[in-house]
Formats: sequence, C-alpha cells, structure tokens
Amino acid sequence: MSGRDRLSAEECEAIVTGQHADPFAILGDHDTASGRMLRAFVPGAHRLTATDLAQAPLAELSLIHPAGLFEGPAPARAARAPIRLVAEGPTGTWAQIDPYSFGPVLGPLDDYYLAEGSHLRLFDRLGAHPLRHEGITGVHFAVWAPNARRVAVVGPFNDWDGRRHVMRKRVDTGVFEIFVPDVGPGTLYKFEIIGADGARLPLKADPFAFASEMRPATASKVTSPEPFPWTDTAYLTARAARDPRRTPMSIYEVHLGSWRQGPDGTFKSYDDLAVELVGYAREMGFTHLEFLPVSEHPYDPSWGYQPTGLYAPTARFGDPDGFARLVDAAHAAGLGVILDWVPAHFPTDAHGLARFDGTALYEHEDPRQGYHPDWNTAIYNFGRREVASYLINNALYWLERYHIDGLRVDAVASMLYLDYSRKDGEWIPNRDGGNANLEAIDFLKRMNATVYAQHPGVITIAEESTSWPGVSKPVHEGGLGFGFKWNMGFMHDTLAYMKRDAVHRQYHHTDLTFGMLYAFSENFVLPYSHDEVVHGKASLVEKMSGADDWQKFSSLRALYGLMWGYPGKKLLFMGQEFGQRREWSEARGLDWDLLAYAPHKGLSDWVRDLNRLYQDTPALHARDCEADGFRWAVVDDQAQSVVAFLRFGAPGDAPVLIVVNFTPLPRDGYQIGVPRGGYWAERLNSDAGVYGGSGVGNFGGVMAEDIAHGDFPARLTITVPPLGAVFLEGTG
Repeated sequence: MSGRDRLSAEECEAIVTGQHADPFAILGDHDTASGRMLRAFVPGAHRLTATDLAQAPLAELSLIHPAGLFEGPAPARAARAPIRLVAEGPTGTWAQIDPYSFGPVLGPLDDYYLAEGSHLRLFDRLGAHPLRHEGITGVHFAVWAPNARRVAVVGPFNDWDGRRHVMRKRVDTGVFEIFVPDVGPGTLYKFEIIGADGARLPLKADPFAFASEMRPATASKVTSPEPFPWTDTAYLTARAARDPRRTPMSIYEVHLGSWRQGPDGTFKSYDDLAVELVGYAREMGFTHLEFLPVSEHPYDPSWGYQPTGLYAPTARFGDPDGFARLVDAAHAAGLGVILDWVPAHFPTDAHGLARFDGTALYEHEDPRQGYHPDWNTAIYNFGRREVASYLINNALYWLERYHIDGLRVDAVASMLYLDYSRKDGEWIPNRDGGNANLEAIDFLKRMNATVYAQHPGVITIAEESTSWPGVSKPVHEGGLGFGFKWNMGFMHDTLAYMKRDAVHRQYHHTDLTFGMLYAFSENFVLPYSHDEVVHGKASLVEKMSGADDWQKFSSLRALYGLMWGYPGKKLLFMGQEFGQRREWSEARGLDWDLLAYAPHKGLSDWVRDLNRLYQDTPALHARDCEADGFRWAVVDDQAQSVVAFLRFGAPGDAPVLIVVNFTPLPRDGYQIGVPRGGYWAERLNSDAGVYGGSGVGNFGGVMAEDIAHGDFPARLTITVPPLGAVFLEGTG
C-alpha cells in the first residue's frame, strides 16, 4: 500500500483517540514514496523497537505522539510477515505482536454470500474464532456493523481500551474484522462501536458469541476450537431414517433452572442434569426433552424468552461443552432434545442487538414495525437479508454444533400478523394492503426449508395459536414448512371443560369433540405447557373441578388418558406429571417432596405407564397425523359425559379403544361398538388402585360379542370407572 512519508496531525489525533475509521491504512508497514514505513500505536510506551518473529531487529521507531504513536523507516521485505514490537515504558519492558501486520482472514466468497444473504456457515466466519493465521496463534474477531464509523474489539487483553484494536472494515459487506495474536479461549471481549454520528455506543456483546459471562455480567467469551467428542453417531443415523409423524413423541418440557435446585437454591449444572434429568425422563417414558430457551439471557424472570446471546448456551449451568454433554447423554438414553427458539422478538438491553451500530440494524426504525407491545421488545427486520441469514444460521448452528433434534419456534402468530396486539394506526399494512407479515412469512419458509434440507430427521414445531392455514404443510406445497404445530384449541377446550363441575359438563360436550373437526388439518402436538401454569392460572391439578383431592386427581388422570389416546404428539410441562400444586415459578425448584404422598405418586406412575403404552403400541402413535388412524366409537353421550374412540396403526396392528368418563359415577354395562370380535385386553385403567383410584375396572379384559352395534360389527359391554380412562386393545 502506498502512502505519505509522515502522518498529519489530524491522522495522529484520530489514531490515538481511537476515532480513525481505517487504521489498517496507516498502522503496520506500508510502502511510501520514499520507501517502507512502519507505524504502531502502543499506549504507555516511550521507546519501541520492531523485530521479526525470530527477534532480528527491523527498525527503531520514533515517538511522534506522546500517547504512544510511533513511526519510522523499515527495511523492504520480500513478503508481508507478522512484526514483533518490543516496548519500553514506565512500567517496564514488554513485547507484543503487531495486529496491524496481518492480512485479512475473510475472503471475497464470504463477502459475496454474506451480502447475498445465502451464507450458511456464518457461525464459522463471524464471531470469535481461535486459529493460526500467518504462522501465529490468536483469535479472529468479526462483526457486522455496516453503519458504524469504526469498531474496536476490547477486553482484558487490551485493558478494555478501544484505541488498541480498531478493526478493518470490509466495505462491501459492512463487516469489521481483526486478528488479535496471543489471545485464546476463555478470553472475555466486547465491541466498542462509534456510530455514524460520532457517538460512542455502550459496549456491545458479540451477536455471534458462542459463550458469555454469567449474568449480571454481559461480556462475550472466546470458546475452544476443539470439536466436542460426540458419541451419538448411531442415534443420529437412526434419527435420519425415522418419519417423526409416525413415531412416538412424548415431550417433557423443562425449565433447566427450576426443574430441581440444590438445597441452597443453586442451579444444577449441565452435568448434573445429564445424570438426573436424563435418567428421570427416561424412567418416566418420555421420548423427548424440550428446554425452555437456553440461549444466554440477562433476566431470569424472562425464562430465556428475551435472549441476548442467541449462539451461547447460558452460563447459568456451565460452559458450552457441558451443554453438549447434556445433549449427548440424552441421546445415549434414547431421548431427543428440542430447544425453544425465539426469532419473534429480542430485548433492548444496551449490550444487545438494539441499535447495534447506532442505527436500527436488526430491527425496524418505525416502532409500528419494530416494537413489540406485548413484551416491550424489538422485532427483527425479517426483510433484511443479513438479519434473516443471521437467524437461519442460528437455527443451523444449534442443530449442527449441539446435535439438537428439533426447534420449537416461539410466538409464531406474532410474526405472521402485522397487527398482532396492535390497534388501528399502530401498524403498517403490507404492500397489498393486508395484515400478513410477508417478510416474516418468507423468512419462516426459508428457515424451515433450509433446516430440513441440511439436517434430515430434525423437526420444527410452531407455537401458532390462530387458524393460519398450512403451518405444518411443506413449503413446496404452499405451507410454512413446519413439521408440527401446537394444538392450542385442544388445550383451551379440554382445560375449560375440566374446570367445570362434573354435573355441568354434559352441556359442554362439544369441548371434547369439536377438535376432531380439524385434528388432521395440521401435524399437531397436544401441549399442556408452562404457559398454562403461571400468572394466576393455577397448576393443572388445581384447575380440575371437584370437592376433594380424589376427584381432582382422578379428573387429571382421566384428562391425561384422553390426551395420550387422542391423535397428536404429546407435551407436558415439568411438575404436572406428579401433580405440582403450586404454580410454577422460575425462582424455585419443583416440589419433589410431594411424591411421598399417594395421590402424587399415583399420578406420576400413571403418566409413566401412559408413556410406555404409547411407545409400545403402534395404534397409539403410528397414525397420529392421519385421519384413518382414528374413529369415534361414542361421540354423542353428553348425558353421561362419556367419550370413546378407536386408534389404528398399520394393517395387522391391534386396534386400541379409549373410553373416558368425566363424571364421578361409574357406568356399568356400558355398550360400545368395536371393529372386531374376540378378546379386548384392558391395558391401562386410570382408576386402578396403584394410581390412587377406586379399583373399578374390567378384570383385565372383556370378550367382544359378534353382535352389530351401530356401524360396528361387534359389541363390547364394559364397566367405565368414575372419572376414569381405560385403554382396551383388541388382541383377538
């Protein structure tokens, strides 16, 4: 690079105050009109000598600014190579390698794909990466901040001094980068950004940070480049060959910080959870763990839904390798891991993404598009290709780096509608004058299509509460491309029904039956999630009507029987499997002592046995998403508040009859049509004494008579227990 022999006073001042927009054009060694010139800024030095890496002298530099700016002629070299600087000052003598003597790490292909928004390996290029560059070990830092006047990386390695490592701007993309020698894993860092208006912003955490400090500290942390020693190859191979719609999926939804805590209220570590949580979920018969967001977040009561570090497993429970060990342990136990993923909004914490480079970079400038009134947060600008690429890369990152099996996407409805939670005048219509967020729709389609193309066998699940069509329909068929959708209608209707006194349920029978009108319009997950047991809503057992515990626990067992028999995958929030009485709070562990009491232990055993039956019985899971896997046997007995339905698997699989009575009166001699004669084994009965019931049942099974009943060729006559659910399998 050619340049002048000497710097101007203005250039010197810009360098020493950290205001220069392009220090790589000045610092380091450069060809000038009178030969090669070497310049360096080393605050605190009054003498500076440049050597090569073998410590052979290159030049004695002159102090041209008392803040520590030096320059001097240097011998010509055949090729650029790192320069070693030996400094003397009031504190002694020290040596450092000049960061401005290195070339860039990123290349034109990175620029091209990043600008196009099609880069699928951004997490390998942006962020902080330990590597060996031009023969030297250090860390390459890169961050996208196109409207910044200048960006510097700061940390303990430079005394958090933004003047020392001002970064090189790649003008085609707005990415700033620098290689900092002799820095390694574990180093804390942030970015110091000066906006286009010259204002210095609060220090920013790295949007691509792979680890962060423990809150309330907010610095990013350099992670090790060593690959994690995964042991789950066989699990991943089997996963890729499965059709998730036709395999069991019983999800245990967990908030890692409050599932179980130490005696003093401390968090369990990822390694503790790898033993305790994984072992418990396996014993209980669940097939998947779903974690409330584990991305780094500063505020515990947000439960992780206001993340500031999308690429960093939270430091609350350990380091990133600890999280990987948790996933690996889950896979070793045959459990899938689903993460709650939050692209719908982000918090406006000063160290986060909000106005990242002094402008609305990740969000919209107009609050009618860029502000979320429900959560007092910002909304991503999904129409900006770099922002969409950032989020899609994040989805890919969790699936690749941590072998995650699925992403449950939070608050999809809020993304789909421009007027979500907004009054007239508080939103801007789309280009067609409608309320559909066309940019968010395109983003979701692209995200799903990319995820499924890159990682066969994974799933995406939408939390979507409206009647938007085709949420779980493939993108190439006009859908949003999710694998599954939460069935919020099933959840609302059944819980509303169970809150009613049993004598009144006959007038609300359609709460049990209406859902079948749309049960196969999507691939559904039936969720009793964390949202239903907080903020004054009461725990599930306390939602049940009834004058005493016997009725409440019997009702909840019956409800779970309905749910596990009903078409759709299952999701249950932690604590509800044993009848947690208190509402959930993220600030305390679950009330595990309740398992010492029979009603709670009985409910827990019921959920365990439901899970095991569900996994072992193809009729209960193989056609969860197909209409030919379901048939009503009794749909209109509102007078007795009884429903009965059949589940079918593949030809040759034994059918299963599920009968549920939602009153406290047993129904003796109850007749039900079935598709075959012969023996029907009573596989499960929620009223069995081992679950805390009254012991009313069918003595292990019933013979079906070859007498037509309704539209069926055979008839069963059974006893339906009070507030009970029974599962009968037609074994022939």
